[in-house]
Amino acid sequence: MAVFDSGTKRRWRRHFRRHQRGAVELGVQADQQIEKLLLRRLGRLVSVRRFIFLWISLFILMFFFGVIQLRALSPYYQSLKPVPGGIYSEGILSTFRNANPLYATTEADIALSHLVFAGLFKYDNANGFAADLAKDWSVGPTPTHYTVHLRQGLSWHDGAPFTADDVVFTYKTIQDIESQSALYSNWRDITVKKVDNYTVTFDLPNALSPFPLSLTNGIIPAHILKKIPPTQLRSNSFNSQPIGMGPFQWKFIELLTSSGFGSEQRITLAAFDKYWAGRPKLDGFNLLVFSNEQQLLNAFNKKQINAVGGLEALPDELADDSNVQVYNTPLTSAVMAFFNNSRGVFADAAVRRALVSGIDRQPLSKITGFPTQLVDSPLLHNQLGYSSDLMQLPYDPSLANQLLDQAGWLRTGQGFRSKNNQTLVLNLRSQNTRQYTVLSQYLQTQWAKLGVKVEVQFYDANDLGSQIIANHDYDILVYAINIGIDPDIFAYWNSSQASVNSQGHLNLSEYKSGPADQALEAGRTRGDPVVRVVKYRAFATVWRDDAPALALYQPNFLYVTRGPVFGYERKSTNTAADRFYNVQNWMIRQKRQTQQ
Repeated sequence: MAVFDSGTKRRWRRHFRRHQRGAVELGVQADQQIEKLLLRRLGRLVSVRRFIFLWISLFILMFFFGVIQLRALSPYYQSLKPVPGGIYSEGILSTFRNANPLYATTEADIALSHLVFAGLFKYDNANGFAADLAKDWSVGPTPTHYTVHLRQGLSWHDGAPFTADDVVFTYKTIQDIESQSALYSNWRDITVKKVDNYTVTFDLPNALSPFPLSLTNGIIPAHILKKIPPTQLRSNSFNSQPIGMGPFQWKFIELLTSSGFGSEQRITLAAFDKYWAGRPKLDGFNLLVFSNEQQLLNAFNKKQINAVGGLEALPDELADDSNVQVYNTPLTSAVMAFFNNSRGVFADAAVRRALVSGIDRQPLSKITGFPTQLVDSPLLHNQLGYSSDLMQLPYDPSLANQLLDQAGWLRTGQGFRSKNNQTLVLNLRSQNTRQYTVLSQYLQTQWAKLGVKVEVQFYDANDLGSQIIANHDYDILVYAINIGIDPDIFAYWNSSQASVNSQGHLNLSEYKSGPADQALEAGRTRGDPVVRVVKYRAFATVWRDDAPALALYQPNFLYVTRGPVFGYERKSTNTAADRFYNVQNWMIRQKRQTQQ
């Protein structure tokens, strides 16, 4: 074992003390460096904290103002544009019964038949005649033979192919009286044949220029309905769960409310991906059917529906709502006061002419609350055959009084006219709506100035149709007739349609005139437009002189929406449901996009 002497011990102690002093010196140097490099600089950082805060604040302000500037400038290179998508909900005052286009009668029925089914032809936004399921049509070699070529590669909502069999089946079903279709009278004498899978011919018993316009009704599927007996077709479940070829396909129907106050039904439709004109821009369409107008307006005010169709006028509570959009579309119809020519006093044309001359129609241009086109002949303005020099008698109260005097109807002490101790009293019948009420009372007041006493009665739509119009039980009927885009008004003025027992009995004036009949029959059977104009001018001349009715104005269809419906705009329409002919292009959503 080694032994350390005293010298060695001293050397070890000196060596240890040197290392100890070195360690102490290193610790002191470290403390000095920490103080120099960190603590002193932290102090300086604290001293410039105000400058740091200012720089950070400036950065935040620059960012904030940059965002504001970006938003302010975005309209110069971006704008809101309509985009596809969304579910559209429309409310309508009606009753739903049957979506089958062969049986659709109510406003709800007809609307749904337009949404779910498609026809061979339709009307475009300008109310022009356009192809739908058909590609084109031609007439010849005789004026009674029509050929229609169908689009190929189309399918029904269930995926089955569309062929000429469906077209032939549809019209054969209409022609079967046991099917009880309302279209029967228009088709019973027409021969329909299949040439091949995509060609159909129609042979008419007589030439009829406006015949193609009859091909706008919905086509129904033969593969589903051909085995159903005609007598059972009207009540078949297909009619409330239809399969068509229209832009929307049926999903379900539900009864939302039913009480003494009214009922509400909702029919839900989904976009048809394989619609021939392209998938609709809307993802779905809900039609809500109300039996009570106040229910309908409440749903709109609560934003439960996007739109309301068929109101006569804009309600006061919506007039000042800046979010409400009103589309005012003229209908190709005419509101008239029809004089029952078979009634004693109206057998005298002088009396009829006096009543026409005694009405100032100018105030009626504002009767709907929107610009309204006045009607002054049996034809509409801009219609084939219309002429401004063949208008009905103008407002001339002096002439009206003179005509009544000459007819022997003289004023009595009470101001009213009489003849052979009989007071000139006429009954006027119309529908119980605000517009017809205002109109009828206006006519009553104007004719009273001539010494003619007019007693007015109003009826709801069903009673007016089934009791008054069906039996022609009136002296004067204030009512609207649908004329359409073609001037064929045979049904309203030809003698064959005057009797209540006639096929259509739509000659509401029971007007009978040999020259008028000849002109109307020639006008609808000639293919040359120039010849048709000549014939309808001849009719308008006779009609003006005979004055079987007083033409008043062209009604409008009001469509009220919350916000714009892009693609809806129409210049005119034949019926309210015709608004759906371009429903596949409607859009309700908007998105900011860069301008091109």
